[in-house]
Amino acid sequence: MIRAGLCCLICWAGMTEAQTLEFPSNASLQLEQTSDLDSYIMPVGIWDNGVMPTDTVEGHLTQQAWRITAQSLTTLQLLRPLREQLRNDRFRIIFECQTEACGGFDFRFNTAALPPPEMQINIGDFRFLAASRIVPEGTEYVSLFVSRTAQAGFVQVTSVNPTATSDAPLVTTTAPALRSPDTPTTGDLAQQLQTQGHVILDDLTFATGSSQLSDGPFASLAGLADYLTTFPDTTIALVGHTDSSGSLDANIALSKRRAAAVLERLVSDFGISRAKLAAEGMGYLAPIDTNATETGREANRRVEVIVTSIPDAQ
Repeated sequence: MIRAGLCCLICWAGMTEAQTLEFPSNASLQLEQTSDLDSYIMPVGIWDNGVMPTDTVEGHLTQQAWRITAQSLTTLQLLRPLREQLRNDRFRIIFECQTEACGGFDFRFNTAALPPPEMQINIGDFRFLAASRIVPEGTEYVSLFVSRTAQAGFVQVTSVNPTATSDAPLVTTTAPALRSPDTPTTGDLAQQLQTQGHVILDDLTFATGSSQLSDGPFASLAGLADYLTTFPDTTIALVGHTDSSGSLDANIALSKRRAAAVLERLVSDFGISRAKLAAEGMGYLAPIDTNATETGREANRRVEVIVTSIPDAQ
């Protein structure tokens, strides 16, 4: 994981050190563009009905595209430690969104981005964050545009500083290498299902507020499919869960649709019989963490597998 904290100090004698973000050691700079004085149109709201709220900010402009080489990274895994670094150094989060909740295709193509292949943005899985802080010379702005492919994560950092006097780097690569989330191997998943009767599929990703399952691949689904093939008479229920945002009825419906999306993926991609599978939704009625924090809410948004029958012959 990326360590929280920033290599950033303020010299109140008149010069402010620019923001420095700590990236993992397996990150590599793909492209950088700088301008001593320029403007940046920064999104500060979602694309809705043909309009996207923006602020035009001015100053020393730096844009960098970074590639983090590792398979099966999630956009949350990429963004969350950087968000915490900004918060820890007095930045106020102005706006944050994910994929469809941002406005999907329209948001993506109305937001300034460095060109591919240096910066790759998957229109089906991206996150955006804008932040600012007050410094002696004015206001400093940072935005993060995060996306991923099957082989790597991509982060665009845009910095607008009221002065260009700092020699501090925008990004360092001194944090531990970032790897894909630990997901159970087939044997581990099978053992958990056999001994505990349930397991969380913790590598699945959905767009915020959507039941559309990302393309994957997902190691947990491959492991679950192997388990069901090994034990062909076993049946399971896929149970969706949400955080506490919104009404109970809406969350139960959303959680059931997400479970159903996982069911369809097992049938279509792995050939699992529908007769083995059921899809249910609990909404926010069975949290595993507090809903008072974003970290807790993220943990509560999940799909869980529950074994519903294991024949005696097994």
